[in-house]
Amino acid sequence: MKIFAPKETADIETRAALDPAAVKKLTALGAEVSVESGIGIRSDSLDKDYEEAGATISTNRDGDMGKADIICRISKPSDEDVSILKKGAIHISFLDPFNEKELIDKLAKQGVTAISLEMVPRTTLAQKMDAISSQANLAGYVAVMIAADRMNGILPMMMTPAGTISPAKVFVIGIGVAGLQAIATAKRLGARVTAFDVREEALEQAESLGAKALRIDLGETGGTDQGYAKQLTDEQLEKQRLEQGKVCAQSDVVITTAKVFGRKPPVLVKKDVVENMKPGSVIVDLAAETGGNVEGITPGKETVTANGVKLIGLANFEGRVSKHATQVLAANFANMIDHFWDEEAKTMPINLEDEIQKGCVITHDGAIVHERFKG
Repeated sequence: MKIFAPKETADIETRAALDPAAVKKLTALGAEVSVESGIGIRSDSLDKDYEEAGATISTNRDGDMGKADIICRISKPSDEDVSILKKGAIHISFLDPFNEKELIDKLAKQGVTAISLEMVPRTTLAQKMDAISSQANLAGYVAVMIAADRMNGILPMMMTPAGTISPAKVFVIGIGVAGLQAIATAKRLGARVTAFDVREEALEQAESLGAKALRIDLGETGGTDQGYAKQLTDEQLEKQRLEQGKVCAQSDVVITTAKVFGRKPPVLVKKDVVENMKPGSVIVDLAAETGGNVEGITPGKETVTANGVKLIGLANFEGRVSKHATQVLAANFANMIDHFWDEEAKTMPINLEDEIQKGCVITHDGAIVHERFKG
């Protein structure tokens, strides 16, 4: 079986789908692995590192993509790329399936088995291939480091002969994987952290990391069976915004992490809240590239409001630590292939009765097979 990983073409994308360690694991299974020349240059891996791990270096991207049985990549394929893929090929990537109906139709018509990394179930068994979580973990870390860099002050308390500097106040909204890592990172750097989530179990996790939990009585909330927070009513959101606004006004850093897969994220910090924050305070919006949790955020940019609040709406936070983001993402790809690998046949069979594949296989054998995207 031939596995191919192309070099990512988007300027903002610094990660690679496979790193040398993943190549070594896949070749040990008996697969032939080929990577496009320069695939790892932005994540600190040279072509020779991939060759030493057992990969063939490709200078014919389209040709090798067309011959591959499995394609591992980060970005969704272009229409041209889809037309190159051979019938029966397995294409693994982030697909954004809720917003890419035409792409899914084309993959089905091409006879490609398309696996969406966003749809990998949030279960214990699938944890090793959960790319959303592995990348969110790093995004939470990066959010704090960017905030620390953009502040005009410091995060920890510091006692000096000239007086004591109080620790910075950091407010994390949304205690998922990214939020938990943001809390842990801010605490390690000496900040005083407050955190909010609609789920009581998430608040307890935040407290276990040393954060103060902000509890707001919103009535019935809870989480989905995939581990995400449920969508709130307009009344619940408004009450949440009011209580959060009070904490934002006292905070030096606010980090929002409420991405909602498949649709625009909720606005959690409105303009009036931003206007009440202190000059020099920083807001980092991890959901900015899909619309943002902060009113007035500009996706892909950093701006400063009239009252001196810094709004950071950058995209691909995890790509700012591309070496380690690639390391864990490549492990997700390799673990998925390894989990389903048929040792005797040296193939990765598709079985739609399997709970993991049932959750993330979108197209197969010329049809859209995922229940949520049929019709």
